[in-house]
Amino acid sequence: MDDILDRLFGTIESRRTAPPESSYTAGLFARGRARIAQKLGEEAVETVIAAMGDDPAAIVPEAADLLYHLLVLLADAGLTPEDVRAELARREGMSGLDEKASR
Repeated sequence: MDDILDRLFGTIESRRTAPPESSYTAGLFARGRARIAQKLGEEAVETVIAAMGDDPAAIVPEAADLLYHLLVLLADAGLTPEDVRAELARREGMSGLDEKASR
């Protein structure tokens, strides 16, 4: 599937070995997984704050930042969006309660 998230993930992957000063993404990789996870958490909180406001459109840029940082975390862990797609496909048609109970 070639969509914007796949293209973004390709760009993120290309930054893994780039010098940290060359891009924000390369700098995140250089700072390590703990920093990437921290940024993901910050973006999640910002998304929640936007969701609690009166302007639904304010959620969109925060959700974009959240997805970007999630993709960076996946890349750092050696995972891909396809791994997430496969997990979602595995869960398709399964009750959320049943899925939670299976873990």
